Amino acid sequence: MDPEIVIAQTTSDDEEQAKSLARGAVESKLAAGVHIDAPITAFYWWQGKVEAAQEWRISYMTSSDRLPALEAWLHERHPYDVPQWVTLPVTGGSEAYLSWVVDETRPQ
Repeated sequence: MDPEIVIAQTTSDDEEQAKSLARGAVESKLAAGVHIDAPITAFYWWQGKVEAAQEWRISYMTSSDRLPALEAWLHERHPYDVPQWVTLPVTGGSEAYLSWVVDETRPQ
């Protein structure tokens, strides 16, 4: 398989916002699929103190060639000043699934 597959992740403290960020990326063909994990508890440093929040983790399945466009799209829409944005390389998997990700993220 030529293009690499990537899972990109962010979080949101609002479930409806998480769903909007998921649906919009799929509709825009920036991600083939998106998973939203049930609420998680996050602890993090913010502006000099430890914060705690309930968040939803959003995982985008995409191809590496669509990653820059997905990241730009997300940063335009995400309400956080500094949204989490991490990417995880997919090092293996079902050939059929990986091909599906590539096919579904081709620009229209």
